Amino acid sequence: MSDNVFNKIDVMMAEIQSYSLDNAEQLEAFRIQYLGSKNAIKPIFGEIRNVPNEQKKEFGQKVNELKQAAEGRFNTIQTLLKNQSQNEAASDIDLTAPAYSGFGGARHPIATTMGKIIDIFERIGFVVAEEREIEDDWHNFTAMNTPEDHPARDMQDTFYLKDSVTRLLRTHTSSVQSRMMTSNKPPIRIIAPGRVYRNETISARSHCQFHQVEGLYIDEKVSFADMKQTLLYFTREMYGADKEIRLRPSYFPFTEPSAEMDVYWGLESETDHKITKGTGYLEILGCGMVDPNVLISCGIDPEKYSGFAFGMGIERQAMLLYNIGDIRLLFENDIRFLKQFESVV
Repeated sequence: MSDNVFNKIDVMMAEIQSYSLDNAEQLEAFRIQYLGSKNAIKPIFGEIRNVPNEQKKEFGQKVNELKQAAEGRFNTIQTLLKNQSQNEAASDIDLTAPAYSGFGGARHPIATTMGKIIDIFERIGFVVAEEREIEDDWHNFTAMNTPEDHPARDMQDTFYLKDSVTRLLRTHTSSVQSRMMTSNKPPIRIIAPGRVYRNETISARSHCQFHQVEGLYIDEKVSFADMKQTLLYFTREMYGADKEIRLRPSYFPFTEPSAEMDVYWGLESETDHKITKGTGYLEILGCGMVDPNVLISCGIDPEKYSGFAFGMGIERQAMLLYNIGDIRLLFENDIRFLKQFESVV
């Protein structure tokens, strides 16, 4: 009986080595017969019970050699057929045909503008801080001196998560400031770029989602003059060394005193008159000294430390830099619009 089993192995080995494998169909038939789930080699493994004990080791070796021979031949022929197919495909290429000049891709104007803003502030020691977009009410509002009954919340109507009155999509990256102040000790010098959300009507000038960069500097003896000089440096690096700024009194619940910062854009064209409403100045960001209540909420002593904060919409900066007249263009992913920025570095 054992001789018959060994003969079966020899016969099958010869079949494997002589099997005709000239195309993919024959290769697949070979795989099914010798390597498939119900292959012809499996029954031979079961014959080990009919082999004398002194021959079981030899039997096991020969069966393994049989299986390895099937796998080896399959892999070898599969590689040969694959290379042959690739060579045939390559031979069909017309090397004299002109190259296809496709759209090579470009950075989005928002990404370009954000990168430029970050680079400017990193040069003067600000560090990028990023945090979650889904926030809790305390970090987004209460810690920033905007309690539940504060009227300023009406200006930042937002999107709440389903079945939750405390989890929301952040309305500003000020929530990054509150998290940094509660987890770090001064001095703190950060910028917080990121996407924010507000329940606003979509139009040429506003959107329900947009991007911000906010800045925060907390240390001993930080003054309003420090803030003004920092923002003047940013403006001249961003828009030109000849630009001038002005600060107008304003209101933000998390800063006191607060200001809107305008840059002098000029009145050289009809567009300049339109976007500046005839003043020559264009508002680009809000700023102010951090309110002591914010410092107290975040565990910082307002008697020892002071600081300033500022925030700007990146879309507004991008629209100014690239003369874009409609904010919706920045979110529509229209390839015709994006192709204009191929040369932007």
